[in-house]
Amino acid sequence: MSRLRLTHFRSHAGVDINVDCGAVILTGPNGAGKTNILEAISMLAPGRGLRSAQLDDMAATHADAGWTVLADITTATAPMRVGVGFEHGGTGRELRVDGAPARGFEKISMALPQLWLTPAMDRLFTDSAGGRRRFIDRFAQTLVPGLSTQLNQYERAMRERNKLLQTPGTQISSNGWLDGLEENMASLGTAIAAARLAALDALAEGLAAMPETVFPRAEVALEGTLEAGLRAQPAIEVEDNWRARLHGERARDGAAGRSLEGPHRTDLHVTHAAKNMAAAKCSTGEQKGLLVGLIMAQARSVAARTGDVPILLLDEVAAHLDAARRQALFEILRDLGGQSWITGTDAAAFADFTHATSHLHISAGAVLPGPGIQL
Repeated sequence: MSRLRLTHFRSHAGVDINVDCGAVILTGPNGAGKTNILEAISMLAPGRGLRSAQLDDMAATHADAGWTVLADITTATAPMRVGVGFEHGGTGRELRVDGAPARGFEKISMALPQLWLTPAMDRLFTDSAGGRRRFIDRFAQTLVPGLSTQLNQYERAMRERNKLLQTPGTQISSNGWLDGLEENMASLGTAIAAARLAALDALAEGLAAMPETVFPRAEVALEGTLEAGLRAQPAIEVEDNWRARLHGERARDGAAGRSLEGPHRTDLHVTHAAKNMAAAKCSTGEQKGLLVGLIMAQARSVAARTGDVPILLLDEVAAHLDAARRQALFEILRDLGGQSWITGTDAAAFADFTHATSHLHISAGAVLPGPGIQL
């Protein structure tokens, strides 16, 4: 990304930043708006961004016209200008590519792959499985075009099935509408599970290729009905079996008020390899180290498989790292290449990070230039 412009996005009434490849360091006090810049970049990716916030909440105070994010991107083929905006009272983001309206974020996600690490993700290993699914899905979306659409379509079909099963008078044993919904859930669910397995294998390769550092190496595995089936059977058999199982579980799911099995129940298991210990049982410092290592391995995997190093959004990543781990992180990012946006309150924590680095100081929504940056 060579240029980023924000209009009425949270604390930033208007920002215009020009940057180079490498590390972009954003420093400033808490509440200054550092994370808001990362969130704005994340809105150029599929999904709800790194905060999973409501679109209305991203508008600056008194900004009745909504907000916009505009980025100039350098790709392997040609430059691209991508804009995303939200109008006050609207129902979703509006996407523009080179000034023209566009549909879907798949093309953008391939041209501008992103991965991020935020303080909220420190609870990844101890919170519910939903966060870990989103973690592997975000990675998978950088490798598998169309996955975000498949996830949305599966969720929609599942919600409609759940609603129909709970509607009084619904004929359960023979119902063409349920048959159609389960047909969609079976095909989409199998495709989602296959994409997750491909991402898991890519992540395992990335972890194996990571140099030995102070970050502990992780082992990863997926626990899920469809994922297990795909390891043992052809995809068509897994899809057929799942469709039949959905039909057979209608009464049980209706009584429960939800679909009790499927890709929406898959979990990612992470283990500290050297200790053979589940990440959830590791110390807070070990969990942070495992998480940083996973993100770096994901980035390496994307670069190896697509030829593009993803943009990394690292929010307060150095806050709980000692000097040795900070230096190891800087060396990994230097060797990886690409562009990373890193926030922190203490500029001194980045004193040793001098390779291809731009420094911005954020204060009360204002972006002040530092060495190597032009506004």
